[in-house]
Amino acid sequence: MKGVKKQHLPEKNCPVCNRPFMWRAKWAKNWDEVIYCSQKCRRSKNAVKPE
Repeated sequence: MKGVKKQHLPEKNCPVCNRPFMWRAKWAKNWDEVIYCSQKCRRSKNAVKPE
């Protein structure tokens, strides 16, 4: 993803806060497995009831 403009990066929605978050270089190897946008959302994942 080097050399790609920010507006063209892949994006996902966090299931906890429902906010979109973009691809980061540190997630390059496991982007398909990334679910939460932050550690705060990861810790509070049990507070959200599945639909």
